[in-house]
Amino acid sequence: MSGTQRQSSASVTVNEPPINRKRHRMMLTLCACIGSTVIGYSLYYFLHSRFYETTDDAYVNGSIVQITPQVTGTVVAVYADDTQRIQVGAPIVQLDSADAKLALEEAKAGLAQAVRQVRTLYVGNMTNQAYLAQRQTELARAQGNLRRRQMLAQSGALSVEEIEHAQNAVASARAALRVAQEQLASSRALTGRTQLAAHPNVLTAAAKLRSAWLNDARNTLPAPITGYVAKRSVQVGQRVAPGTPLMAVVPLNNVWVDANFKEVQLKQIRLGQPVTLSADMYGKSVVYHGRVAGFSAGTGSAFSLLPAQNATGNWIKVVQRLPVRIALDPNELEKHPLRLGLSMHATIDLHPTNAETALLQSTSSYETKVFDQSGKQAEAEIQRIIAEHSDI
Repeated sequence: MSGTQRQSSASVTVNEPPINRKRHRMMLTLCACIGSTVIGYSLYYFLHSRFYETTDDAYVNGSIVQITPQVTGTVVAVYADDTQRIQVGAPIVQLDSADAKLALEEAKAGLAQAVRQVRTLYVGNMTNQAYLAQRQTELARAQGNLRRRQMLAQSGALSVEEIEHAQNAVASARAALRVAQEQLASSRALTGRTQLAAHPNVLTAAAKLRSAWLNDARNTLPAPITGYVAKRSVQVGQRVAPGTPLMAVVPLNNVWVDANFKEVQLKQIRLGQPVTLSADMYGKSVVYHGRVAGFSAGTGSAFSLLPAQNATGNWIKVVQRLPVRIALDPNELEKHPLRLGLSMHATIDLHPTNAETALLQSTSSYETKVFDQSGKQAEAEIQRIIAEHSDI
């Protein structure tokens, strides 16, 4: 081998080791990056991520209180419109009440007449009792006259005819006494064991007045709860029937979030677990806090209008989602109000907690007492009429 060839081979042998070392370092660096990424993700998962379940398929939901009339009538006034906030008990729709007021006045007169008639029955009891006492006195006087005549008859001072007249007078007085007793018993049967206000005739008339009063009061539709008006469809002059939807009232202080989690995410979700939420409307700068309040009885597809028929053979596996109700903090809702249907981002903390029963609940309740006032006013009017006509 010539000297030139040996020099070329030596140069090739000298140049190869730096390339291999560089490639080796690159492979080590890549493996180190992959390993550190895997280790970092593993640490993140085992120390943090596995204790949280997140979904952006969450929306604000709440109660929608429908305003419907209880009587038939013509709308003469509408006091609320869409987006307007109304207080509980405030009138929002007024129906024509002319016919109802006439029926109410007739019922008032009927109650007054019934009270006077029943009072006459009680006065008749006293009259019949006095008549009975009179007949008892007449019988006693006739019996005394008969005894005296019988004593005189023994001496021959009186005739037999006069004794017979005295005996007939006693029999007549005794018969009149029986008639008086029957009359008193008959009148007492109509009033026995009852007071005037509890007499059946008075109660019947009072019930008619109460019904007429409520029918008149129901021509004014109050707001059953404090909230915002939505879906107003009623117009002035419209003829409405009982049950016709006129508008809706939405209480925004008592909304919640329905978060739709995949079925594979539900394994560790429990009642009472804390939840952090953010709304697309406010961004992540506003954080809401809540707790898991309950689970839906079925998935969305189970309650859809056309549920999936998985037994037909045309079956495709689709991961289902179950709505999870999340109760929100009412104080945070007051600071940053939400509207129904807004998109939310929910994250549930799966760490063990003892607060399963300490769910956040709003101060509002599912009841209203705005209709109780009409009943109280009717009772007050009934008592006034009874008192006015029972002591004339």
